[in-house]
Amino acid sequence: MPKPVPDRLEDLPYADLLRPHTGPLRSDARYDTVHFDGGEYTDLSAAGATFLECAFTGVALSGVKLRQARFNEAWVQAGRWVACDLADSEWQDALFAGGVLAGVTAHGSALRRVVFRGCKLEAVNLRAAVLRDVVFEDCLLRDVDFGDARLTDVAFPGSTLEEVRLRGAALSKVDLRGAAALGLPDGHQGLRGALISSTQLLELAPQFAQALGITVKDG
Repeated sequence: MPKPVPDRLEDLPYADLLRPHTGPLRSDARYDTVHFDGGEYTDLSAAGATFLECAFTGVALSGVKLRQARFNEAWVQAGRWVACDLADSEWQDALFAGGVLAGVTAHGSALRRVVFRGCKLEAVNLRAAVLRDVVFEDCLLRDVDFGDARLTDVAFPGSTLEEVRLRGAALSKVDLRGAAALGLPDGHQGLRGALISSTQLLELAPQFAQALGITVKDG
């Protein structure tokens, strides 16, 4: 699973090297040990940019194009990213904590050793994405689409799943047992390879019965 990530900016191993960012975001730029602190970026393109050991605190992104961007050891705290294009982006050894991802397109993205902690993900498109060693901890996932994605060693401790779609997804060692709620409108067909608890099995039983054409009737 992902290695432990500090909750405080000052505890990051590269904290002393961070320098403040000034100016706009730019496409294909390379940002190395840069601190993006506050501010709002709207309707601009940073497609293909690389963020190496960068920290984002309280940054708001709206309509920002980050297609094919790379985030390596990025640390995002209390961010609000709305209607952003993260398609085909790459995330590795990263943390997104206490923030909001809404209306985000991230299909085809690759996430490896990434932690989402205390976040709200709403209307996020992760179709055909590849997630490996990813944790959604104490998050709300509402209308999140994992259709045709590949999930390996992914866990959801303390998270609430509402309208989460898994149709066509390939799951391996995906642990749903710690989830607070499982709202899977059509995802029962994509649960092969998942770990669920006996209580969750009972909750999902009506969906399984319906999929198998079984009518359950007492008396």
